[in-house]
Amino acid sequence: MTVLPICITGEPVLHRVAEPVLTFDDELATLVDDMFATMEAAPGVGLAAPQIGLAKRLFVYDWTEADGTRTRGVAANPELWISPLPLGVPGEDDEEGCLSIPGERFALLRAERAILRAQDQHGEHYELQASGWLARILQHEYDHLDGILYADRLDAFGTKGVQKAVKRNKWGVEGLSWMPGVDDLDD
Repeated sequence: MTVLPICITGEPVLHRVAEPVLTFDDELATLVDDMFATMEAAPGVGLAAPQIGLAKRLFVYDWTEADGTRTRGVAANPELWISPLPLGVPGEDDEEGCLSIPGERFALLRAERAILRAQDQHGEHYELQASGWLARILQHEYDHLDGILYADRLDAFGTKGVQKAVKRNKWGVEGLSWMPGVDDLDD
């Protein structure tokens, strides 16, 4: 397994709709293994193919609930249905981050429940019903496949914070990435 560089906001592939996965072969299986290795090295709980520079409708996820229940999977060519968004203002419990906006976290309201229909790395169809943080992860990764970063969904306060982070870090331009396990993003 190989850890791959993660694209930073501004890279064009992050801001456009990804193409369907058409071939389910050994090459895709290797890509999925590399995506899991990259996600774990970051560390993260999800990673979409556009985040590693590939415009494919593919993401991986790995979440462990407080009770120890682990949900780990691959979503190729996913469809996602969500419950209505909650009313109100996002709070600390709603903060999420993104490996393509490294080191930053902002509050964002997400649907409490989601149903994911997708194919695994072998092309087998499956359905997953999720709630809480797993539902949030699925929404976040699915958005990547449509060229949407979570920062695009933030309220005015969050948007201002992201804009400051982008300016401070000189992001928002083509060609920027970081390498999990190598680059120190705390500087």
